[in-house]
Amino acid sequence: MALVAFISWRKTRGEVDTQEGYFLAGRGLSAVFIAGSLLLTNLSAEQLIGLNGSAYGFNLSSMAWEVTAAFATICMAFIFLPRYLAGAFSTLPQFLCDRFDDSVRRLTVILFMVGYGLVTIPGVLYSGSIAVLQLFDVPGLLGVSYATGLVITIVSVGSIGAMYAVAGGLRAVAVSDTINGIGLLIVGIAVPLLGLAALGEGSMATGLSIIVSTDTHKLNAIGGPSDPTPFATLFTGMVFANLFYWCTNQYVIQRTLGAKNLAEGQKGVLFSGFFKVLVPFFMMIPGVIAYHLYGEGLASIDLAYPTLIRDVLPVYATGFFLAVLLGAVFSSFNSLLNSAATLFCLDVWAPLSKKTIDDATMVKVARRASVVIALFSFIVAPLLQFAPEGLWQIIRIFTGFYNIPVIAIVLIGLFTKRVPALAPKVAVVFHIVAYGLFQFVLNDVVSIHFLHLYAILFAIEIGIMLLIGRIYPRLENWNYHEQELVDLAPWRFAVPCATTLLSSIISLYLLFSPIGVVNGISGAFMPLMVLIVLSNIGIWYWYLVRQPTLASAGSIESGEVTESV
Repeated sequence: MALVAFISWRKTRGEVDTQEGYFLAGRGLSAVFIAGSLLLTNLSAEQLIGLNGSAYGFNLSSMAWEVTAAFATICMAFIFLPRYLAGAFSTLPQFLCDRFDDSVRRLTVILFMVGYGLVTIPGVLYSGSIAVLQLFDVPGLLGVSYATGLVITIVSVGSIGAMYAVAGGLRAVAVSDTINGIGLLIVGIAVPLLGLAALGEGSMATGLSIIVSTDTHKLNAIGGPSDPTPFATLFTGMVFANLFYWCTNQYVIQRTLGAKNLAEGQKGVLFSGFFKVLVPFFMMIPGVIAYHLYGEGLASIDLAYPTLIRDVLPVYATGFFLAVLLGAVFSSFNSLLNSAATLFCLDVWAPLSKKTIDDATMVKVARRASVVIALFSFIVAPLLQFAPEGLWQIIRIFTGFYNIPVIAIVLIGLFTKRVPALAPKVAVVFHIVAYGLFQFVLNDVVSIHFLHLYAILFAIEIGIMLLIGRIYPRLENWNYHEQELVDLAPWRFAVPCATTLLSSIISLYLLFSPIGVVNGISGAFMPLMVLIVLSNIGIWYWYLVRQPTLASAGSIESGEVTESV
């Protein structure tokens, strides 16, 4: 942990004194840092605890949150990122202000800040803290109650994590995330292997044989109506939830807004998609192993992963795991603080200020805002221990108050020209009222999964905004103003890379389904996998061999080097 902090400090010295340096890392992030930071920002103790707990208590259906996110990263790379970079936006609300008006910007800032403060940041702190409590018995070591130990751990973890965001800005966050990402991959590979060895009484092969031949319903990713994530939701609300997170959520897209050029941004986003496809192996299979080891004897599904870690990880590796776990918690926490401070400074404080703000003042205000937000999250985080449905579900349900209207507004903003500022305001108010009624008041009368509710409300809100645009259109068409502060040439291999990523999603669902390992491999599995592999070989062959040849021939005939070369 000290090494990560030292390297982050060396990499950020003298580069966080300006607004652009503090909030966007000077628009100089490469693909490696973008992918590493996206990975660690997204994968925290929340996923380690929540996803493994869901696999332990139910099955692999909740992997949809991670695996289908790869599709959203493709949309980000090809649809959203080129437009964000072309407009040189620092925040999403800044784009909405340019598209609609300043009141829409303030409205979305309120949605983000409330969501971050009440749900996301406390969730990250709570999930990391209960993992530390379970592994190291903090209440026993300190001689305090569980509740007191939880509060002490939350404050300690949060205080250390806040130092990165407060002192080093986005660059410190990205650098520390990338280094911690290496450790997370090591732990992610080691834990399921050690778990399989424990299950097989020393033999990983025996352990693997047990989980693929016994109680194989635990490996089923095709969720039924009673599972946490029914399969049908992948094609309804799941799509929009992931589009919000990967394409419009400020604390995720902020590192892509800091890309040195479009090609590096596309590489980083797509590479992070491949890591998402690997998440079920690292963050859900351990939950299945825990089920085979402990049965249904654990007091809470959220204890599955911490208990497995305590039992299978060698004592000498415990410190390394703690450093990696805390690094993952720090990553999400400091990313959220940095983004929340960015939103406050650029979209609340700066517009309200009546004078020109110099860089030093802006950075000072951002640091103070980060401290205030961190202190507030210390108060809210301990309350999550009373969530009856587990951490993962409670976070997903409450996120629904702001994720769907934001993605709906952004899509209307990008792909229409005459919809006025009145439309998103009406849509936001409608969504909050309707979602709250269906989720908490009418839930006993109208039984509908919250992800299906996402899709229904999304469709209604799009319709509302289009109708208002038809009745009360803007006086003038909105025109996109390109600034081109960075090179906007796309990555040459973006299309074949995206194709392989989509193929990986399909292959994973074939593997963890009745066609694959559930109830034994079926006869259709191998032919389908061969078809997918051959399709990918053909596409890569075209881009690696045929396309350069054709492009070179065309440039010789025309006497110039074409852009495609």
